[in-house]
Amino acid sequence: MTTRLRELIQQLGEAIHESVIESEQIAGVVQDIRQHGFDVLLMLEATIGLNDVAAREAREAEAGAGESGAEPPFTQNDLSFLRSLRITIAGEKDNAGEPNAR
Repeated sequence: MTTRLRELIQQLGEAIHESVIESEQIAGVVQDIRQHGFDVLLMLEATIGLNDVAAREAREAEAGAGESGAEPPFTQNDLSFLRSLRITIAGEKDNAGEPNAR
């Protein structure tokens, strides 16, 4: 991953953070909760996935001539994300030995 790409991902994270803290709707709900006698700790986790489009297109071109051109239903990133949620896909190789399959 290049330094520029890391900077862009950092900027995306900051933009998401700013959007949340500036949201009037979120602020209103937090205020309502506080009025009911509770402190609020809001923790959000954002997962940012990147797919290298050029690499994918190159792989598809290499595999392409004899195949029907149909894309597989899930990318490797899709499968990793689903495994992190403990969702298994019928027909997928069993990864029970790999915690969260990361």
